[in-house]
Amino acid sequence: MQQRAVLAIDIGGTKLAVGIVDEEGRVLETRRAPNPNPPVGDGEAVLRALLALIDQLEADRRELIGVGVGCGGPMKWPAGEVSPLNIPTWRDFPLRDRLAEEFGLPVHIHNDAICLAVAEHWRGAGTGVDNVLGMVVSTGVGGGLILGGRLIDGATGNAGHIGHAIVHEFEPRCRCGAIGCLEAIASGPNLADWAHGQGWRPGHPLDQRSGQDLVEDARRGDPIALTAMRRAGRALGIGIATATTLCDLQVVAIGGGLSQAGPLLFDPLEASMRERVGLDYARAVRVVPAGLGQESGLVGAAALILRPDRYWSAEGKG
Repeated sequence: MQQRAVLAIDIGGTKLAVGIVDEEGRVLETRRAPNPNPPVGDGEAVLRALLALIDQLEADRRELIGVGVGCGGPMKWPAGEVSPLNIPTWRDFPLRDRLAEEFGLPVHIHNDAICLAVAEHWRGAGTGVDNVLGMVVSTGVGGGLILGGRLIDGATGNAGHIGHAIVHEFEPRCRCGAIGCLEAIASGPNLADWAHGQGWRPGHPLDQRSGQDLVEDARRGDPIALTAMRRAGRALGIGIATATTLCDLQVVAIGGGLSQAGPLLFDPLEASMRERVGLDYARAVRVVPAGLGQESGLVGAAALILRPDRYWSAEGKG
């Protein structure tokens, strides 16, 4: 192992990932497993699964300098008390304190979409530019914002949370309580539910109606699945056009499971966005797939420890 290395953790609603990342942003080893994510309980099942996965890593814990974590939000930042919408048993769960107790190391926790943005700015599709929006389009829709070469946290650590930007005036209602959120339209589960309501895969059980199933059927030319992908792309384009005009962005890097749809998603997204950016500076933005793939969450989480000068401004806040 390199002299400076970090235990990196990426926690999503459906998966857990852990790894060892060195100071150059290289993932030296990794392990992945499904998130058990029970619908009810005390949250300990998720933590036990996470610690068991970490135990599979071969690295010597004594050589680690810290623990970086990306987790779904919302959360109390930087205290690291997490309440992910997609993990119902974690409500104000003291994840930072529990990991600090387990490892005896500094623990920095941020939103998983923010970690993607950090990773793409540091080592991915946003390398070399100073103004980047990183997005995750998967079980949820989230984002992180780099302006002037530094992560922008906002008052509560939630700056860049584009998934809850309003892109429709009247519907649908989001789990957050608002109406017309981008996530309520473009996340994988919500998009699949909408398509099912339009007649897609009638009679199929829920576990055969995922966002990935929808993408596969769209690739086969299913007309409802194609319409659903255009619906998601249009909504994403509206949200990105607004963010670009507001923040003067250079690059928007999109990762997450639904982003793997490629042109099925990116073509309607690009068309919708271009219809809605009128000012010259906004037209220069590039929307691209995230460059680091599945490793982006781990690389970004590690950067919270390895590059605090750019990506961690929380000292003294919690």
